[in-house]
Amino acid sequence: MVSPVYESMITRFLYSELSWSMQKFPAVCITGPRQCGKTTLAKQLCSASAKDFIYLDLEKHEDLMRIKDAGLFFRDNRDKLIVLDEIQRKPELFSEIRAEIDAFKRSGRFLILGSASPDIIKNTSETLAGRIRYIHLHPFILSELNDPVSWKDLMFWGGFPDVVLDNDERFRKEWLDNFIYTYLERDLPMLGLKADPVQIRRLWEMLAWQAGSLLNSSNLGRSLGVSNHTVNNYLDYLEGAFMIHRIEPFDANIGKRIVKSKKVFIADTGLLHRLLRLSSYDQLMGNAMAGHSWENFVFNQLQPLLKNDWNIWFYRTHTGVETDLVLGKGMKPLVSIEIKLSSSPGMTRGFATAIADLGTLKNFIIIPESEKFRVREDVTVYGLQQFIAELPL
Repeated sequence: MVSPVYESMITRFLYSELSWSMQKFPAVCITGPRQCGKTTLAKQLCSASAKDFIYLDLEKHEDLMRIKDAGLFFRDNRDKLIVLDEIQRKPELFSEIRAEIDAFKRSGRFLILGSASPDIIKNTSETLAGRIRYIHLHPFILSELNDPVSWKDLMFWGGFPDVVLDNDERFRKEWLDNFIYTYLERDLPMLGLKADPVQIRRLWEMLAWQAGSLLNSSNLGRSLGVSNHTVNNYLDYLEGAFMIHRIEPFDANIGKRIVKSKKVFIADTGLLHRLLRLSSYDQLMGNAMAGHSWENFVFNQLQPLLKNDWNIWFYRTHTGVETDLVLGKGMKPLVSIEIKLSSSPGMTRGFATAIADLGTLKNFIIIPESEKFRVREDVTVYGLQQFIAELPL
C-alpha cells in the first residue's frame, strides 16, 4: 500500500488555479466526488500559505458544535482562513458565509469543499453569487500521475487516490464496491434523492452498459417500472453527485436530421468496471464494452483539462454519420475527435462526413499508444498520452 504522504506529494494540475482563485475571491469552493483528493489539495494549499487556518469537517460532531453559532465563530476568526469540508451536510451555512463576507470582505476567507454540485446544494449559487469561485476536482488523470501508473492500470481501476496508489487488487475491488454502496445508501439519500437504493443501483448498472453511448431514458424507465420524468430526476441526482456525465449532441442548423438523445459517461472507469462486474483489464479486453470503456476513459482524461470556455458535444445523424466528441467555443465547432481502441486506425467515411458537416479545421483520432501521424491533411492520429501532453487544440 502506498503511504498517504505519497498522495500529498502529487501536484494536482488545479493547484495553481486554486491558489490564484484564493487571492481573488472571498470564498472558493472545490467540488468533486468523495475521496477524489479535495481534502489533500486543500491541506496542501493551507500548508503552503503563511496564513493561519482552521479546518472543520462537517461530518464530525465536534466540528459541527464549534460552529453552532456560525456567525460568532466566523467573526472570532476573521484573521484566519476557514476551511469547511463536506459543506453539503450544512447548506444553511452559505447564508452565514455571505453575511460574514459582506461584513468583512477580503480575498481568501473561506475554502469550502463539497461532494455535490452547486445545483444540488440548494440556493448556493444565489446565496454567494459574485462572492465565490467554483473549481471542480476530478479523480487523478494521467497527466498528474506520469510514471508511477500505467494508462492500462488507470483505465481499468480508475483515478480515485486510494485505489490508484494501492496495487492490492483485492483492496481495490473492495474499496470501489464500498464506495458504490455508500453513495447508494447514504450520500444520494442525504442529497435528497428519495428512491430505493436497489433501484438506483440497477439504474447505475444499466448506465454503465450504456457508457459512451446514447442515453435512452424511456427504455431505462420501462426497465425500472418508473416514468421517464422519474428517470430524469434520478439522473440529475447522479450527475449532481458527480457519478455520471451527460453531454449534448451538437445541433446548430446543420441541415441534417440530428440524433437528439444525450450521451452518457460514468465519471470514473474504476466504478464503471465494478458496475459491469469485470475483474481485470484482460477480462475487459475480451468484453463487448471494451471500446466504450476506452471512449469513457479518454473523455474522463480530456474533460478536466479543458477550460470553461470550451463546450463539449458529440455529433450523430440518423444516417449514421458521427464523431465521438466535438469541441467548440460559443456555438462554433472547432475540433472533431474520434476515439478508437486500435493500434492501426483508419479514416472512416462517417468521420470524414462529420468533419465536412461541422467544418472543423482541427481533427484527431485518439488511440491508446502511437507517435502522432496524419491520415489526411486535416486529421492527425495521436496516442492518448502524447495528445494530453501537447493538447493541440
